[in-house]
Amino acid sequence: MESNWVVAADIGGTHITSAIVDISTWEIIEGTTFRNAVDSSADAKSIFNFWTHAIKQSIAASKKTITALGIAMPGPFDYEVGISLMQNQDKYDQIYQKEINGDLKAILGADIDIRYINDAAAFLQGEVFAGALEDRPKILGITLGTGLGSAVWQKGEKAFDANLWSAPYKDRIFEEFLVTRWFTKRFFELSGIRENGFKNILQHHQDTDAFLQLMTEYTESLHDFLSFFSQKHQSNTFILGGNIAKAWGIIRSYKPEAFEDFEVFTGQYAEDAAIIGAASLFR
Repeated sequence: MESNWVVAADIGGTHITSAIVDISTWEIIEGTTFRNAVDSSADAKSIFNFWTHAIKQSIAASKKTITALGIAMPGPFDYEVGISLMQNQDKYDQIYQKEINGDLKAILGADIDIRYINDAAAFLQGEVFAGALEDRPKILGITLGTGLGSAVWQKGEKAFDANLWSAPYKDRIFEEFLVTRWFTKRFFELSGIRENGFKNILQHHQDTDAFLQLMTEYTESLHDFLSFFSQKHQSNTFILGGNIAKAWGIIRSYKPEAFEDFEVFTGQYAEDAAIIGAASLFR
């Protein structure tokens, strides 16, 4: 690699964000961040053009020769080889089982080194490196939003997707009790009021009995998930991310004793974390 600058991309079902990262400082280089819409139901050629358009914008803005590309990608995906395994998820069906390195190199240049990481793992790894938490032996990551993400980082190794969203809990699975749709559904059951997200519930109903009951139930479920995750992967250190985690201070305040056995950090880098995590594949 010619320099400490890496182009990194966070690819989702509807967008791609790319930027240049200096992996010696974990700084995202100003003026190199581009976010573009992606039609993930398009044909393979169009999908690769959506992706590479943003990546090429970042490279051009850097005014340097960039030879390393790190990509944070949702699963299922073969992260070592670079093969998409997503199917029947309303996204990327047209690149199912396609080895995508060749297509990307045909557009970006044959000399670019491309590496991949799961998006939840990229968030965790980005927070660990940029947040100077590398002295911990093992850290567990949780993202709380429209879905439940989980990842494991161990010192000296690449973070990986723990894939615990569908772990059995009560009569269903953990994700059903920890994400945005649980808040809106349960709050309606308790209050008869429909809100379209946790943020609105928090802003307008925090002083109500329904909100107190809502948080009592949520803290129980979150504690149970942290305990399950901690026992499974032998660590009590967590980094929480996602929109729900922004209210961690409020959530914790409803039952602080439930979380005394855990060391909990909240993510500090928001969407930049996955970009930094993807770039860290070249550290």
